[in-house]
Amino acid sequence: MRTIHVIGIGAGDPDHLTLQALKAFRATDVFFLLDKGEIKSDLTDLRRAMLAEHLPEGSYRVVEARDPDRDRRASGEGYAPAVDDWRSRRAGIYERLIAEELGPDETGAFLVWGDPSLYDSTLGILEEILAAGRTEFTYDVVPGISSVSALVARHRTGLNRVARPVQITTGRRLAEGFPEGVDDVVVMLDAHQRFLAHAEDEDLEIYWGAYLGTPDEILVAGPIAEAAPRIEELRAEARERKGWIMDTYLLRRR
Repeated sequence: MRTIHVIGIGAGDPDHLTLQALKAFRATDVFFLLDKGEIKSDLTDLRRAMLAEHLPEGSYRVVEARDPDRDRRASGEGYAPAVDDWRSRRAGIYERLIAEELGPDETGAFLVWGDPSLYDSTLGILEEILAAGRTEFTYDVVPGISSVSALVARHRTGLNRVARPVQITTGRRLAEGFPEGVDDVVVMLDAHQRFLAHAEDEDLEIYWGAYLGTPDEILVAGPIAEAAPRIEELRAEARERKGWIMDTYLLRRR
């Protein structure tokens, strides 16, 4: 039976790798890497560097495939179908990789940015492949340090406060309004800087970070009225320089 390790590799810092992740590295024959194009090639390069640092040369194989593009213009009622279409195309690639590149008794691995359980599609895609019934394998999951954990650690603050809940959501959801009954909200996948709509809220603080754990890391914290313009400026500069940006932030009501 083929085996797949889904390995969380952290938010970008090579030191985020856990001992469990390293054990899974050493038990893997084939690593599957999804190439996101030249603009984001440093994400693939970082994965390759992790493997080269911790594994002897020649002890493993790397198989790359082009990650399908997703229609990021889709919105409203068209958003869910666009995501479903992208995931199905990705599932087709994963299934081909497993069926053609992994021997019947070999172990493969997907290296997942952050933690596989948080806003990542890998687990759902593997379940979709198994449900189709054409390719058999078993898989396990190695947790990783998420961008959320890295964010609050770098800002030296907690994720929640005593006896209070914390909510993790997306920029798309924040656009519908600040969640009720929650004073600490972590926002991910916010390509449109939805925090700007709350920039005049005198009770809100923001803890923001981009490229967490990498040499390009940027951190800003403070009352949102003061911090939002600075974040907007830094974000635009970083995106222009690198061609892409990954950021996460915590909104905290004082």
